[in-house]
Amino acid sequence: MPVAEDLEAPVRERTLNPLTDGLGSSARAHEHRLLSAARPALPFLNWLGMFAKPLIKVPGLGWITADPLTARAVLTDPDHFTLLSEGGVGHLWAQILGDWVYDLFDGPGHHDLRTRSRELFTEKTSAAFVERAWGGRIEDARRAFEAGEDVDLADLSRILVGQMVVTLLGMPAEDSDEAYREIFRTGEELAATALGTTADTVLPPEKIAAAKVIVEKLTGHIDAVFPTASGDTIIGRCRDLGLTLQETKGLSTLLMVAGTETAASAMARTAALLFDTGEQHALIAKPSLLENAVREALRVTSPAPIIGRSVLADLTIGRHTLRAGERIVVLTWTANNLAGAYRVDRDYIPQNRQLWFGAGRHLCLGGPLARAELSMIVQLLVGDGQPFRVVSRRYGKGVLIPAYESLVVRKVTSPVSR
Repeated sequence: MPVAEDLEAPVRERTLNPLTDGLGSSARAHEHRLLSAARPALPFLNWLGMFAKPLIKVPGLGWITADPLTARAVLTDPDHFTLLSEGGVGHLWAQILGDWVYDLFDGPGHHDLRTRSRELFTEKTSAAFVERAWGGRIEDARRAFEAGEDVDLADLSRILVGQMVVTLLGMPAEDSDEAYREIFRTGEELAATALGTTADTVLPPEKIAAAKVIVEKLTGHIDAVFPTASGDTIIGRCRDLGLTLQETKGLSTLLMVAGTETAASAMARTAALLFDTGEQHALIAKPSLLENAVREALRVTSPAPIIGRSVLADLTIGRHTLRAGERIVVLTWTANNLAGAYRVDRDYIPQNRQLWFGAGRHLCLGGPLARAELSMIVQLLVGDGQPFRVVSRRYGKGVLIPAYESLVVRKVTSPVSR
């Protein structure tokens, strides 16, 4: 159930967190409320992250770090860290997809897979995918929005993401908002398999069985279409790039898990940031800052706020010795937000780079697609040079990826401020 927000009440911090002290920012307050609604432990973890210099050990959880340089070192060191053992996402998905995951999610097999699939999402192909999937629907939304109608951007984002999944995977689906919402809900249900696995990635049998049913529902059509799928779909592109049917179905499943909730979350949260910080006015005054605005939104929201790894071999970081078999959790939201509040004119931050997408051989394959999607949403919001305001908002409660359940926006004819 969503958490309702009274917009007339003063914005207050509900969780003590050094990341927000003294900022006086309604944007930060809303982000923390959103994190708390999604998973109450997240603000506490973020607070602990302030002391992880470079890392600390938390009973029942393992090592944690929120230092960008340490986080990058962990995520780019395959000799000492893995996602295939307990504590890593590969271990979780191997229980659902099968033991072949151990060959392709890390090590030489993963390197080979990434090498062959790296052209799936380039800047050019991603822009083409977004235009093909969303062109007509975005134009309908733009006309309504610029005519003064209210738009629930959280709901629109879920529709758009569902439509993107159908387009990419060539799924048989009715061309309707409700059909796309259902696709999104199915992807959300699959991603929810990971809820509660921060401290333990061993899944109970009933959860594995339920997840396998969802995977078959989403990818069962691939067996029949794989030989003839158009090169305009991910299925056809995977085949043309030399990926096997099994690899294609695996990548498609990961696309559903990694690219549904995270994408929809980033879209609505970006709109909220632009309004709450007043940065929409800087962007309207200087549209060339669009790329910065998107990069900053991904940094501040960090839709996947934590990344887990298992220690593969003993090593020392700072004054601490990590032992094989232990876990480490990278607090990506905290690491990224240490750089400061959302600003569309903020310069590139070398130490963070694209940490919101991970790092190294596991850097998110769909990063260019996410940027293309977010760019189109930002252009929808302010592309006509006129500001907008948030009319109402509700936070999603008990969800894997922190997100707005509803975020209603409306165009205004004169500048607004926050």
